[in-house]
Amino acid sequence: MKNMVNKTLVFFKNRVVLCVSLAAAVLSMFIIPPDKEYAGYIDYSVLMILFCLMGVVAGLRSAGIFEKITSAMLHFASNKRILAFILMNICFFSSMLITNDVALITFVPLSIMLFSDSRSRILTIIIQTAAANLGSMLTPVGNPQNLYLYTEYDLSIGFFIKTLLPVGIVSYILLSVCCLMIKNDNIELKNVSETPFNLKKFIILSALFAICLLTVLRLIPNIACLLIVCIGLLTEPRLFAKIDYGLLLTFVCFFVFVGNIGRIENVRDFLSGIMEGRELLVSAFSSQVISNVPAAVMLSAFTENAGELLRGVNIGGLGTPVASLASLISYQIYAKSSDSEKGRYMGLFLLVNAAMLIILILLACFVI
Repeated sequence: MKNMVNKTLVFFKNRVVLCVSLAAAVLSMFIIPPDKEYAGYIDYSVLMILFCLMGVVAGLRSAGIFEKITSAMLHFASNKRILAFILMNICFFSSMLITNDVALITFVPLSIMLFSDSRSRILTIIIQTAAANLGSMLTPVGNPQNLYLYTEYDLSIGFFIKTLLPVGIVSYILLSVCCLMIKNDNIELKNVSETPFNLKKFIILSALFAICLLTVLRLIPNIACLLIVCIGLLTEPRLFAKIDYGLLLTFVCFFVFVGNIGRIENVRDFLSGIMEGRELLVSAFSSQVISNVPAAVMLSAFTENAGELLRGVNIGGLGTPVASLASLISYQIYAKSSDSEKGRYMGLFLLVNAAMLIILILLACFVI
């Protein structure tokens, strides 16, 4: 019994957002009992595209391409500050295509290995985390909330880029300034390549990734996702074990919850009233409590202002550790490392993230 309780606590700790979304969905079902309208709650195209993207990106990671690129770039690092700047850039730009969480899973362990002093290690991981969260905002496939909102509002790629590019440029400048906090000490680089590069796998998966992008951009129909699944089953069936099914289930739960509360007239009117004219602020601060993916799904039902909601949930990925699921991934990787200083990490994380969050909100509201 004790072992079962411990396993339950560990599961809840690792899947807090999933558990909360499941509880919210179940509670809402007591208010609005299941009926034929439930089928219309779920955005199946988002789930299918997200499923394919997670599988393909996991395959690309196992092909060793990211380690190969990183090893090449790290030859330019002559000191810790430049190394941190390079790692920030890798996370910022790679997250646009491989998503923020995969970027951090791949590159945060490098910081743990390469930095010997605790302060530089912690600050670099914090900067990497912010870089992945902010860089991923610039493409529809960079993170789950972007993919959802891009599909839900039927946005054009031109509108998407116009909305987020100014925030992205300012974010990159802020991240570059943050790198100045790293000591300008010499560093002896180690060989970071661990996964052998598999050219054949890389070519196949790159082709599948291209199909994913064309599907997201609506240049080919969503049915093409079935082709990705079929090719994946034939060539790399193990990829399907690496997909985050918990994230997919979280989306389903929030689809049900949002669909149900949207049918409660008083609640719908209340939330719509709060959102009107305050989309960026409400979505950014909601993300601090329930994370930006659930915030995007929930709040999209109560506003037509896609641009402000899009900016709000992406800027809202900064702040608390739960504001973005990717931030929790970084923390968990660091916490498991030897000589980790969890209290120091959390203090610096909150300080850096709060400062960047406030600056970006003020600039987004009054300047950009």
